[in-house]
Amino acid sequence: MTDLRLPRWRRLRHQRDFDRVYAARHRAGDAVLLVYAAEGQLSDTRFGLSVSRKHGNAVRRSRLKRLMREAFRLQQHELPGGLDLVLIPRPGSDPSLSDLRKSLQDLANRLSSRETSSESSR
Repeated sequence: MTDLRLPRWRRLRHQRDFDRVYAARHRAGDAVLLVYAAEGQLSDTRFGLSVSRKHGNAVRRSRLKRLMREAFRLQQHELPGGLDLVLIPRPGSDPSLSDLRKSLQDLANRLSSRETSSESSR
């Protein structure tokens, strides 16, 4: 049985981590999410959330963050390893948990293949 807990080390908690991911300039998006990625310092994937005020009041933003955390928690063992991700929901979308899970998986796989191709060209 797979452990589905979400330990604290799986979260990006410092501004310098977010800045490093944004500076890498690797991103992919769809109608539900925009995901920035950078090569991580760990072998496991970590994530951070960024939900702006464009998404509504604090209650709505908190709900989006809870859904994105849950999507990551459920997908964490299927995601490619060694990435740091910043998840940003698209304005105007009202995603369900299944929408977020599918979007996260697809975008993380796309970004992982870009990371590996950019490393091989160095």
